[in-house]
Amino acid sequence: MGLADKLSSQLEGIFNEWAKVKVTDNEVKKLIKLALCPNKETLALIKKGADAEVSAVFRNTVEDAFVYAMTSDTQQMQTTKGTLFGAYNAVTGYYQNVRKYRDSEAKLQSIVMGGTAQGKSQKAFELCTAFQADGAEILNLN
Repeated sequence: MGLADKLSSQLEGIFNEWAKVKVTDNEVKKLIKLALCPNKETLALIKKGADAEVSAVFRNTVEDAFVYAMTSDTQQMQTTKGTLFGAYNAVTGYYQNVRKYRDSEAKLQSIVMGGTAQGKSQKAFELCTAFQADGAEILNLN
């Protein structure tokens, strides 16, 4: 229990700091795109600026997550709208509130038990940590 409390407190501190870091809508979309990127081939296409060549499934997923980031009530709060925390929350919120799952067991597996959502949320966390440390330069893929 003590370890969980300590981790929760550390995350709260990180998220509070991220809520102070301003990001543009374009930066949010880039963070989402990088966090949700499914493979090296797609990343190579993104780096080339060949977004039209990535799969329609990936483009739609990024768009759905971005729409969630821009329109969800929870994304319009002072701590999320236009903040690094909001960008992170856009990815996690997409998997928790937008993405459709076969059933509640599949959703639990994806979000909590090491599935896709957990992996993409971890990637978003790493990207946001890098953004806080190094700024928007981490989004310059070329």
